[in-house]
Amino acid sequence: MTPEELADALPDPDRAIEAHDHTNQKLTAGLVLACLGVVYGDIGTSPLYALRESLVHAREEGLPENAVIGIVSLLFWTVILIVFVKYVLLIMRADNKGEGGTLSLVAKAQGALGHRSWKVYLLGIVGVSLFFGDSMITPAISVLSAVEGLELVAPGFTPWVVPLTCGIVMVLFSVQRSGTEVVARWFGPIMLIWFVTMGIVGATHIFDDSRILYALNPLRALSFLFHNGFGSLPVLGSVFLAVTGAEALYADMGHFGKKPVRVAWTVLVLPALTLSYLGQGAMILQHPENIANPFFLMAPDWFRLPLIILATMATVIASQAVISGAFSVAQQAVQLGLTPRLEIQHTSDKQLGQVFLPRVNSILMVGVVALVLTFGSSANLAGAYGIAVTGDMVITSFLAIIVFRYAWKWSWLLVLAIVLPILSIELIFLYANLMKVVDGGYIPLAFAVIVITLMLIWVRGSAMLERKLKAEAIGLDFLVDKLAKSPPTIVPGTAVFLTADPDIAPSALMHNLKHNRVLHERNFIVKVEFATTPWVPVKDRLQIREIGKGFWRVVCRFGYMEQPNVPRALAEARRFGLKFDIMNTSYFLNRRTLKVGKANLMPKWAARLYAGLYRSASEATNFYRLPSNRVIELGQQINI
Repeated sequence: MTPEELADALPDPDRAIEAHDHTNQKLTAGLVLACLGVVYGDIGTSPLYALRESLVHAREEGLPENAVIGIVSLLFWTVILIVFVKYVLLIMRADNKGEGGTLSLVAKAQGALGHRSWKVYLLGIVGVSLFFGDSMITPAISVLSAVEGLELVAPGFTPWVVPLTCGIVMVLFSVQRSGTEVVARWFGPIMLIWFVTMGIVGATHIFDDSRILYALNPLRALSFLFHNGFGSLPVLGSVFLAVTGAEALYADMGHFGKKPVRVAWTVLVLPALTLSYLGQGAMILQHPENIANPFFLMAPDWFRLPLIILATMATVIASQAVISGAFSVAQQAVQLGLTPRLEIQHTSDKQLGQVFLPRVNSILMVGVVALVLTFGSSANLAGAYGIAVTGDMVITSFLAIIVFRYAWKWSWLLVLAIVLPILSIELIFLYANLMKVVDGGYIPLAFAVIVITLMLIWVRGSAMLERKLKAEAIGLDFLVDKLAKSPPTIVPGTAVFLTADPDIAPSALMHNLKHNRVLHERNFIVKVEFATTPWVPVKDRLQIREIGKGFWRVVCRFGYMEQPNVPRALAEARRFGLKFDIMNTSYFLNRRTLKVGKANLMPKWAARLYAGLYRSASEATNFYRLPSNRVIELGQQINI
């Protein structure tokens, strides 16, 4: 696929329209508490394994025992630079009408450039693909690491770690259908207890060896890297585990607004993480034998089992956060035309952002269970963790450069002075994580390649199919003029024809004229568009233009975070002096069957794959919320 073909196939940023910024909410304790359970679940459970895996790699590389100070310093300053400076201070300012995430940043970058850029969209596709890989690995490693803590209180429990983890994972995915509205009320308080407990347990060990306080000096981190050279790269790959989940700060920003996320980070999350890493480091300096599982070994014997139970609850919440994020990102990908239509179920009548995608849920569940069964332990799975997140963060930095320079009009000197140091650190982490490819890092890369291939084939195939249909179609204006001169039998009522191109006569309309030989009294040719903004105000929802007697051309616009509801949108036509009576309105859809024949629109392997994706798309009736008893489908076979 050439760059020009990809650019032509992508959504047009010039069609982006203003939307309401729904994040200007008043800062309340409830909002701060709620964002703890959604935004910080992943990064809040990283102390379970980040320092442990870093020390394991340090020992494998033959580094001295006192290297723990340098490693803790690396952990602390990585959190400061990546999470605090990059995301909390900078990237969270680059919201797209209140929404965050890779695709939101893509839309904002496209709008800043003022034209469709295949390079920007390709970055977005890669970022989304890596995010889906992370959505499989995070639940697997998080729940495994918590359940493994039971081995400390019951050594004979080892054979049951994997089965119990699989059971928890399957229960977690099975309850997704009911939505997170009810259980989300528990997420915030549980995570509050988790962060407070983590901070207190860590604080009680800091003075086991007060030398650990030297880790707060960034020179200790630099000294570690300087003295150990390439030997520090495997350690860096594990250090990065401390910031996995940082992208949730940006992706989930739209649910709460910037202030609650920033306040939660400053008041609770950062202090708790700092105390935990310092406490683990001090304990290991005093008792090097505790390197096997320093987090749980910080707890006194009587509190170890309650801490393990609390950690398991926290990791389930962390998994819930990334699963919900996967649903949101998949919905955005559908709205932007990067994937076929997927069934999207709204699980709350109060929170529009709470959605459930059955197919995505099933794919994630199978992937997570397969990872748990294949790797068997969080230590083994750590090799697969990090690459996807690092790659996603690097892509975010490149997109941020475009936004800072062209949207915010910063000078190149200022942009490079701010972003280059962070990007350089992320590229070092990416290189360090790429060293883990043979140890399991190939898992997210392989999954990302599959997703990227599917998205590119879908984008290209859809564009080529649209061009083929347009070349063979009759112009709508021409047809309307012809029908005005020689009208068929007119029947009362309203007909709505959904189409991808409102300038050509829809196939369903042509088939209706050919086979039924009738025309409705009122005919609306409707195209559904998705803006590159998250939400579209109701007043901007419809554009209606009369093109002839009994015919109107309608453009119906939705934001990429919205679920399209065509009947409800058309009801707004009363503002244009038109009324829709649902009992007298029929919706005509064209059901296409693609056949891999002699058209040679693309290589046969790609054509077969595109045809399979096309068949997998959810029913247009459900996707556009059409009343099923008012829908008429007319078939058509197309060779590709």
